[in-house]
Amino acid sequence: QVQLVESGGSLVQPGGSLRLSCAVSGITINAYVITGWYRQATGKQRELVASITGGTFTNYPDSVKGRFIISRDNAGNTVYLQMNNLKPEDTAVYYCYARVLVSAQEYWGQGTQVTVSS
Repeated sequence: QVQLVESGGSLVQPGGSLRLSCAVSGITINAYVITGWYRQATGKQRELVASITGGTFTNYPDSVKGRFIISRDNAGNTVYLQMNNLKPEDTAVYYCYARVLVSAQEYWGQGTQVTVSS
């Protein structure tokens, strides 16, 4: 059974930092698995925050580029999202996902709440 479990969400002040973690079990993170993070704010559609393929190729939307960094520890089967200079508009539930390239199957975590407020 594949499980993705996020942690690290919290309340933080504007300008602060958080590091989210996603522990993956049931599949092995390797070059054939894309991993990443989406977020969904109240009343808005889910949007891509960051993705990483092959351990080195990363992708970010302009809204977080230069502030967020995605990384993964293949040995530990864990995906991380370092979020710096957080803004109130970053407030959302953050979801970790994994997509197996060969089968196109996707797996999602349950989400972790990030709230940026003074």
